[in-house]
Amino acid sequence: MKISIFGLGYVGAVSAACFAKTGHEVVGVDSQQDKADIINRGQSPIIEKDLEELISSGVGANKLRATTCVIDAIESTELSFVCVGTPSQLNGSLDLTYVRRVCEEIGAELAKKSSFHTVVIRSTMLPGTMSELVIPTLEESSGKTAGIEFGVCNNPEFLRESTAVYDFFNPPKTVIGETDEKSGSLLASLYQELDAPLIRTKVEIAEMVKYSDNAWHAVKVGFANEIGNICKELNIDSHQVMDIFCQDEKLNLSSYYMKPGFAFGGSCLPKDLRALNYKAKSLDLEVPILKSVLPGNEIQVERGLKMITSKQRKKIGILGFSFKAGTDDLRESPIVEVIERLIGKGYELKLFDKNVKLASLTGANKNYILNHIPHISRLMVESIDDVIEHAEVLVIGNRDKDFTRAIEKKTPNQTVIDFVRLNPDLETGEGYEGICW
Repeated sequence: MKISIFGLGYVGAVSAACFAKTGHEVVGVDSQQDKADIINRGQSPIIEKDLEELISSGVGANKLRATTCVIDAIESTELSFVCVGTPSQLNGSLDLTYVRRVCEEIGAELAKKSSFHTVVIRSTMLPGTMSELVIPTLEESSGKTAGIEFGVCNNPEFLRESTAVYDFFNPPKTVIGETDEKSGSLLASLYQELDAPLIRTKVEIAEMVKYSDNAWHAVKVGFANEIGNICKELNIDSHQVMDIFCQDEKLNLSSYYMKPGFAFGGSCLPKDLRALNYKAKSLDLEVPILKSVLPGNEIQVERGLKMITSKQRKKIGILGFSFKAGTDDLRESPIVEVIERLIGKGYELKLFDKNVKLASLTGANKNYILNHIPHISRLMVESIDDVIEHAEVLVIGNRDKDFTRAIEKKTPNQTVIDFVRLNPDLETGEGYEGICW
């Protein structure tokens, strides 16, 4: 395939060299003549392991060349990657000057081109940038319609400095956000030899995946450092602690907890976070990440409450109020917190949870209900149908599969607010709302 790559900085130079290595004809485009000259001499414009050897090989095999001429790049290729920088501005927003300029230049040449051309954005941009800036600019400059007369995709990179060449050929995943199937298939063909999951999705999802990845990586570094600082003050080897931590691939390194939904609760997580924060404070340590977890959890409780009260309906049905399905534990259940606040605001509630039946409860759970939340026990009913018949707003509080009946049986006058996404195919709309989807 014939490819043009706009922007010969870090991502662009690595992508150009690696695509040339896989046999494609690559034209690198940069506004700076010196960068083009460096590549045409078979040298690398940046320091990166194995990159100069790849560039030299690509140039020598006539698979890679560089230019400052946009006309040449668009006329001689069928797919263009945009890899220009998106630096931070003083307020934290992105400077999209280079992206806009390149899209204007590419669009102007697309106006003259009769054959179908695909534009792929590899630059890191916030969700919405494709629909609000990239596509409108390309359409305005070309006079053509995206997805019909030319293609547009988003293809975030997952390259780490110092291991970028290795990462290109051994990615954790390849993500393609596409506006049309033809462009998505063309782009996917470039990666067909790579041994990695290839995901084709909506453009805005591809944009957000990149930010989710990087934010999570940053959180992991900060979390490990805070644990390390506590360990050092306690004369504990933090590396041994984290080595053991990372051996757990069922929970610690997994997708188990990475499902957007409602707040966490139960007898362990809140208690242990408070204890760890207390210990850090006693050691005069600042642990802002650990310190922010419980307040962040409370924000999700507030979000759920606001979704319910915004409906301005008095009759509320709660399905599932233990802190998770399959347990009768109500201690620090965030759903219980929502219920208590609704009671305080005068709402009419009915509750059902097959695992929470007062007659069958014993020990700590029965004591908790009778002594801490006796008013809630009076609102418990015997069946899901009792709740459905009562409620103007139905709240799904945990992942009990029986609750799918509520969604199936709801009337047009009822709204379902789902805190757990019982069905992964459901999206907000037509009387159904997910808390964060």
